[in-house]
Amino acid sequence: MTAMTASHLVSRWSGAFWSGALGICAIVAVIRPAEADPRAVVELFTSQGCSSCPPADKVIGDLANDPSVIALSMPIDYWDYLGWKDTLADSRFSARQKAYSHVRGDRDVYTPQVIVNGSAPVIGSDRAGIEGAINNTQKSDTVMSVPVTMTLSGKQINVSVAASKAPSIAHGEVWICSISKAVPISIARGENRGREVTYHNVVRNLLKVGDWNGASGSWTVPLENISREGVDAAVVYVQDGNRDKPGPMLGAAMTSLH
Repeated sequence: MTAMTASHLVSRWSGAFWSGALGICAIVAVIRPAEADPRAVVELFTSQGCSSCPPADKVIGDLANDPSVIALSMPIDYWDYLGWKDTLADSRFSARQKAYSHVRGDRDVYTPQVIVNGSAPVIGSDRAGIEGAINNTQKSDTVMSVPVTMTLSGKQINVSVAASKAPSIAHGEVWICSISKAVPISIARGENRGREVTYHNVVRNLLKVGDWNGASGSWTVPLENISREGVDAAVVYVQDGNRDKPGPMLGAAMTSLH
């Protein structure tokens, strides 16, 4: 499903979302060190109101089982007017997708769309295309080259980002996502009416941790800042650019909270 005009997208970012806590439930869990050095971050922009999206949602479910890939679902809201309001959508994900489009210099905003490693757009249901984009983006000596780890200390997550391995990498932003690993949704109206679709690794909160200057760094994030009902995992990523001009993914890690 292709967005017909840019007016269907929400372009205003909410500072509160990106700078504040979203949950009130404390998570009491033992967090194992996250898998080191994944080869890709795959972001799917999807919608419960898009009849073309369920195959892409399944692809993300399959990729979520691959420990070398961090697969994320970011439901958008610009199709809500078609008869079904997406219960997981957030306008900030719509704005993120639009920001990627602006960086590329095109108007190629649609669902289902995948962005691989912050730089390569692919049709979300095209598994072979996604794998090809992962392989192509890995040819860069900067993409996913920065080791990132997460550990638990009491009621906070410790985030560590290693020093740059390439002289050309000297800056980036560190973000943490709270994740719901599997969310089944029964859709009553719209293009997918009567269907139940399971959404995988749904981003439920996204918080900027800090800026990274190419040197090794560490930050602490209170669990209460990222927790909410249904959250059972966390992802940390380091990305070149900023929220309005997102660039290549430099490194990431994911861990279960239960």
